[in-house]
Amino acid sequence: MNFTDTPTVFIVDDDASVREGMAWLLRTRRLFSESFESAESFLKMLENNFQIIGSAPPAEYTGPRHAACILLDVRMPSMSGLALFEHLLNKGYAHAWPVIFLTGHADVPTAVDSVKRGAFDFCEKPFSDNALVDRVEQALILSHERLNARTEQQRLQSQLMELTDRERAVMHLVVEGIPNKLIADQLDISVRTVEVHRARVFYKMDVKSAVELANLMRALS
Repeated sequence: MNFTDTPTVFIVDDDASVREGMAWLLRTRRLFSESFESAESFLKMLENNFQIIGSAPPAEYTGPRHAACILLDVRMPSMSGLALFEHLLNKGYAHAWPVIFLTGHADVPTAVDSVKRGAFDFCEKPFSDNALVDRVEQALILSHERLNARTEQQRLQSQLMELTDRERAVMHLVVEGIPNKLIADQLDISVRTVEVHRARVFYKMDVKSAVELANLMRALS
């Protein structure tokens, strides 16, 4: 499968008529989709295209980079939609790609519980076409925002790795709002040396003020 930057809706349902109907519905709103007849086939696609991404971005991110969401049937033979959802939660995919459950009336309490555990939403069958696609579009927006945030965090982590130990020490004290004179006293260095380290930190972190630097550090926490 050749992934591009096109937002994608992954349809995971064992019923071919449901997959075809939803793919057609999404096309009417100009949304691209990929269909899978089982949880196992979807997992195989993930294994072939992405490494395990975890709950936090690693130094070298190899997980999803394009926005997507997953339309997931609750009841499927062999591996259920709920079991697949647990796997996606554990590996971090459910954060990058929001999950919308497709459920029958009997499954609603279970679907509600899944939403509390991190699913984006659930749609009860038979569902309103417009309402479902509206939620899909909202899920794709959320996916895009989360992936952008992950990319930004990775960029900031990379910038932090460029700091020397002394620059890092100065940075943490600058973020706390401590004046240069007190930083010099605390680190037993000259005020001029603090100023040099401070300027290098600002340059490497691409900021122009201590307030901007503090905001970046909060984004990483």
